[in-house]
This record gives sequence, structure tokens and C-alpha cells, in this order.
Amino acid sequence: MESVNFAGDNPQPRFGHTICVIAPNKIALFGGAVGDTGRYVITGDVYIGDIILKKWKRIEASGNVPTNRAAHQALAIELNQMIIFGGAVGGGGLADDNLYVFELRDDTGTWVTVPVIGTTPGRRYGHTMVLIKPYLIVFGGNTGQEPVNDVWSFNLEKSPYSWQKLECSSEQPVVRVYHSAALCSTGSANGMMVTFGGRTNDQSALNDTWGLRRHRDGRWDWVRAPYRSQTEQPAQRYQHSTLFLGTLMLVIGGRSNNVGETLPFEIYDTETSDWYKFQPIQRFRHSSWLVEQFLYLHGGFDSDQPNIPTEGILKIDLSKRFAQTPQLLKQMNTIKADQSFTQSFNPKTSQTLAQTQDQFKKTNQSALAQQKNQNSQQQVRVSSAINKNIRLANQALVAMTYGPEEDITNQVKKVPIDKLQDEHKKLGPGFQDPNSQNKSQFLDQLCQPFMQNLLIPKDYQQIPPNSNLLTGIKKEMIIKLCDEVQRVLEKEPNLLRLRRPIKIYGNLNGQYLDLMRFFDHFKAPYDNLYNGDIDSQDYLFLGDYVDRGSRSLEIILLLFTLKIKYSDQIHLLRGHHEDPKVNKIFGFADECFIKFAEDIMDPNSIYQRINRVFQYMPLAAVIEDKIFCVHGGIGQTMRTLDEIELIQKPLEIVHDPKTYQQKIALELLWSDPCLQEEELENQLNPERDIFQNKQIFRFGTNRINKFLQENSLNMIIRSHEPTMEGFERQNNNVITIFSCPDYCGNQPQCKGSILTISKRGEIIPKVILPATPIQEQRWMDLEEPIQRKKGFAKYLVIDNNEALLRKRPSTPPRQKRPFSQKQFK
Repeated sequence: MESVNFAGDNPQPRFGHTICVIAPNKIALFGGAVGDTGRYVITGDVYIGDIILKKWKRIEASGNVPTNRAAHQALAIELNQMIIFGGAVGGGGLADDNLYVFELRDDTGTWVTVPVIGTTPGRRYGHTMVLIKPYLIVFGGNTGQEPVNDVWSFNLEKSPYSWQKLECSSEQPVVRVYHSAALCSTGSANGMMVTFGGRTNDQSALNDTWGLRRHRDGRWDWVRAPYRSQTEQPAQRYQHSTLFLGTLMLVIGGRSNNVGETLPFEIYDTETSDWYKFQPIQRFRHSSWLVEQFLYLHGGFDSDQPNIPTEGILKIDLSKRFAQTPQLLKQMNTIKADQSFTQSFNPKTSQTLAQTQDQFKKTNQSALAQQKNQNSQQQVRVSSAINKNIRLANQALVAMTYGPEEDITNQVKKVPIDKLQDEHKKLGPGFQDPNSQNKSQFLDQLCQPFMQNLLIPKDYQQIPPNSNLLTGIKKEMIIKLCDEVQRVLEKEPNLLRLRRPIKIYGNLNGQYLDLMRFFDHFKAPYDNLYNGDIDSQDYLFLGDYVDRGSRSLEIILLLFTLKIKYSDQIHLLRGHHEDPKVNKIFGFADECFIKFAEDIMDPNSIYQRINRVFQYMPLAAVIEDKIFCVHGGIGQTMRTLDEIELIQKPLEIVHDPKTYQQKIALELLWSDPCLQEEELENQLNPERDIFQNKQIFRFGTNRINKFLQENSLNMIIRSHEPTMEGFERQNNNVITIFSCPDYCGNQPQCKGSILTISKRGEIIPKVILPATPIQEQRWMDLEEPIQRKKGFAKYLVIDNNEALLRKRPSTPPRQKRPFSQKQFK
């Protein structure tokens, strides 16, 4: 821990102020109280601090300047912008309940009042405010009469601007003031406002942790964070601060009910529910912020002089603090990798930032004019402060009820927009759709054993090596599952139009245990608020679920189940292994026989039924009209995205295509980008052309740029090839991801990765290393002679060419390497 001396216009020592990071290495200080606690003065100063130059500058601001205040809240909302709310003005008075936006332009600042209609949270101090974009969330505090536990949201992207009081049906935190809250942006608590501690109405300090998250359907819920150890609890405290470093919540300073008690610096790991304790940081009513691995503190009081605020800045290198705690150091290294990737794909721009303050200003002037000239209810129309594309949802919520006493629990359903016009035909007294009667109950019963046996991200390490997880699941259940998922896929176009936020998975190739590792580390698609995230984002899988690996059935049946349960959030693209001509050779047929002792040539077999489902899988997806996602690539034939939508289902992949659409489908599943960015033109790819039809190509840089430009796209995300780091970027507009590390067991240097795309468009890889060696036989032995597999020969005929293909080496990692004529699959 070291003191950092700043030059320039140093602010007076103070407490109850706010500091937020408004730009890289730039902080904004606002307000607070100066002087000791007996003779303090409330201020409304704005200071800008440069972390690199170590210099303060006092800003003379114009516009609708807020009153002086302390114990308020401030947040950065965009580059060089912050928003403030609430606080105390001294003498028992409270600041007004307006929202004020400050924007820094060069060395001057401007304040604008945000026009609001309707009810507000009211005046309060000692509350928290967090930005879960686009929502400002205000929680708790003291109204001047009592501490409260109400929660309010404010949508910065929706006009007219208004506050909404959140009604949460779940268990809620008790009333509190001087607590802390921060946004977690990764891991199990991704998208949660996490609040800790505070002081409740009997003046006692608290040590509980709660998470607040918004569901995709608009519901907000609280969930109490679990603590792994019931004996080693965090210290009770208030007037502290919290910050998030990846999945780690840092609890800094504060005080307790015991006068003079020294409180440890504590870390809560939202992934493991563990608490870690470190040497105390003796501050309360201070401000804190993070820059990379450095924690900064300013102002507030320390325990040695609890009545006189401190001056200067403390800087703490967390990598040194965590040096003896490898679990935390590992988290920090992961965070660094994620941040560098995010910045490289999302450079900050300022094309609209200069306009934001003007938009608020114009809106505010418009609102004032209406207040003067109208006695009717105020109507405010404003432009969003943040640029946003508007698009219609693909479904509508339809509600039906027939009497005031009727239970409406099952009277709300989702209806595709294109089917909405037919809904009126179903309305009428006592209407009941015979086709949907008990359908939901049937699907729940069908999916339950698959979910129970296969979606086990917290228990997968207890699976005995080489055990059959499908024991107890009968063939008839699998056939019914295939029937239902096919009905869902039949309705989908071959080109999906998807939204953010979304997770994208590459090749899985029968590596079920690796899929569980991803679900364990980065959340799974189920409804549990703390460990699941299906309510907050979509999942896109890029194909190649089967073959090579020993647990292809577990993967494909789990994904089919998830598709049935969450058809609007789970999206399954087709890969080149979702083809009977391929998966008959590379392991899926073997696995179906081994686990179910069936004749895989029987049209009623599990193997054949699953392959018929594959014919209905979509071929590609577009995210927010800008990112093209596909298993293989764009090949050399397709010109527009509309051509994908024209391909009819069911689709059989033709490896010697005769028609234009057959060629497009083949190239979507089989093509790869050239290995060198300098390779401008398309090239034949004999390495991939295992059937020797001369139809497989690598597409060059010119082809990529032209395709993106003509289709108004920014990027291509694809899989199909292993990569050393689990992901690879090329020309900054093509990303290859591969989600099974150590492909085929002979690439131990290769990691596995998924991508997350946030609501704001940030693209972040999530990486896992190859698994620790276990007794599990993770990969199929394809070179063992067919005749040695007891009973197999009579159920499957492998010709000489197919037998030779089984001996082909696996696809090597994607890297710049000399051209090779050696074929692989």
C-alpha cells in the first residue's frame, strides 16, 4: 500500500463524496463534506483526476448545477459522463430527487437535469445506485425518517423517462443504509447488482450479501448469496465500499458497532462462495475505484483519526496482496485476458458522445416549456441518450381470462408474431385448444429425466469413468424427444435472426465433460437465478455435436432437451458431422450401437432418427444484423444471406452438388478461411475434401471483405477447426472458436473456448484448459478393426473407402503453416 501524491488543484480532504472512472485513467470527484464531523461544510465541487499524470483539475461547470451534497451516489454512464442522484445537504436536510448528468468537454463541464415524469424514489441518502445497462438501479438508504429497502429502476434508453418501483416476489434484503452495491459482469453473478452489509433500523451492522437480476421477461428477483463456510463469516460493517474484479467482490473498509474495531479487507468469490480475509484497510465514508489490478482509495476517515477526513490517495497492488492466494491470482489473470480481448474488438468511439448532453438539454428545455404551457398531464418525448437500433420481437405475449374468479396462471402464452392474426379465432367462452391441452405437462415429463441425468454442471466430476449416463432412459423416450425437437426445428428458417446478449459455442465433438466444465465455470442454461442464465441471454451452438468423442449421445440429447424447454433461447446450427455419410464413419454410429445394442441401419433406430432431426437444423444465424455465424464458412458461391433462407428442409447434404443451393449448403458446413491474412483469393482445400469431389474451398481476404460489405455485416464467427488458444481472430473480422480442448486427445496444447457477446456488443472469450488426465476414454477408437467389435459387423457395413477414412488424422490446429496435401478429417 502506497500513498500517491497528485499535483494541480488538490481537493480538500473530505468524506461522503463520490469518485467514478469516466474514461481510461480519468476519474471524476463530486461533492462530499469538508472539515471535521463537528464543523463540516457540504460541497458541490467537481474535480477531474488524471491517473497517469497524477494531477487534479477543478472544473467550473455550467448548466443546471445540482445543489451541494454528500452521501449521494454517482455513476459513469458513458465516456466522460456521470450521473448523480440523492444525498444530504447538511442540517438534517436532503437533496432533491432529480437526476443530474455531468459531461466533460475538454476542460469544461456542463450539468443537465434529466426530465422525468411520474413518481420518483424520493429524497434519500446513504443509498446505492448501480448501472445494469440500460437500467439505473437505486436501492435502500434513508428517507430522512427511516431506512428503507425499496428498489427503483430507471431506463436510460426509453423515453419518456420515468422511474419504476420494482416489486420482487422473492425473499428480500432487510432495510438498510450506508450499505454497498456493485455490478458483477462475469461468471455466476453476471448481470447482477450485488449488495453487501449496511446498517439496519436498529442501528446494527449487517454482513449479508444479495444479488438482484432482471429476467428476460422483465421480472426482477433478489437471491441471497450462499456462504460456503458457516463458521468463517464476513465482518459486519457499514460506510464501506465494494468493487468487482471479475467474479471477485472486494469489500473495503467500513466500520462496525464496536468502536475502534479494525475490519479486514475481504474478498467474496461469487463462483465458489468462499470468503478471503486480508490485512485491514482502515477507511470509512471514502471513495474507491479500480484501474487494472490496482485499487485506489481517496478521502474518508481512518480509525486513528475518526473525526478528521484523510487527504491524498492510497494505491494497492492487488497482485501483491493476493500473492499467497493462488485461487485469486488465477482469477486476476483470467480477467486480464478477457479485458485485452474486449478492448481489441471494441475500440471506444466518440461519434455520439458529444451529442448526448445536447439531447438531455433539449429534452429538458422541451419539458420546461410544456410545464409552462400545459395544464394537462405532462407528456415528454425525447431522443435516447444512447444510440440504439429498434426491432420488433419475434413473439407476442397473449393473455386470456374468462371471469374475475378464474386462475390466470396458465392463461398467458407466447405466440409467434406471424401467427398472431389467427389468435382471435381461438377466443370465446371457455375456449380450450385441444392440441395444446396437457402439452406443457407432457413436455415437462419428457424432458425431466434428460435434464436430471445430463444437466449436472456442479456434479459432473463425480461421474464414474466410462459410465453410461443414459441408463434408465429407454429408446422410446429418445424417439419421442426427437419427434418433439423436430417439430420445433421444422418451424425455424435456415437463417436465424438472433439478439444480444448471447453465448456462442463451437465444436463439441462428443466432449460432454468439457461442456459441463463450461456450464460450471460460466453458467448453464437453466432457470436457477444464481447458477443459471437462460432468462438473461441466448445460447448459440455452431454444430459438430457428435463424432470423435465418446459421449456424443449425451451431448445431442441434452441439447435437444434444452431446445424443447427453451426454444426461443437455445439455437442449434448444423455442423458437417450432423450428416449420416460423415457420422457413420467417425464414431457416432459406433456409440449408438455400443450404448443401445441397436441395428444402426434400421430406419427406426436411435441413430437414424437423430440423423433425420439433423436435416431440420438451421444452417446459419445473424446476430443483430451484423455478425454472421456459421459452422464452416462462406465458401465461394453464396452472395446474399437471402440465398440461405431459400434452401428447403429437410436438407440432405450432397457432397457432389448439382444445384446452386446444394453447393451453398455444402460450403456453409465445410469451407474454411485461408490460413494467411495475405492470401487474398479463394483456394481449393484438398485437406478437407475427404470425398475427393473438388468442391471444398478456403475463402480469401478479398472474398471476406466483399461478402461483409455486400451484406452490411461486420464480422463472421465460425468453428470447424481447432485453435491453439480456443479462439483465433483473423483480419479483425473473422473469429474461429473451438469448444473442445485437446481435440482427439493428441493436441494437449490446444485450449477450448466460447464467446460471450454482451448487450452492448462486447465480445469476450471464455477459455478452459485441457482437462486433467482421467481414466475416462474420452475419444472413440476408430482404427480398431470393425470385425473385433462384438456383434457390430452384422449391424453396420463399412466399405473400404470408409474404413480408410477412419484412419485419417484429426484436423490439426488452425495456425499459419506450410500448405500440405495430407488429408484429414
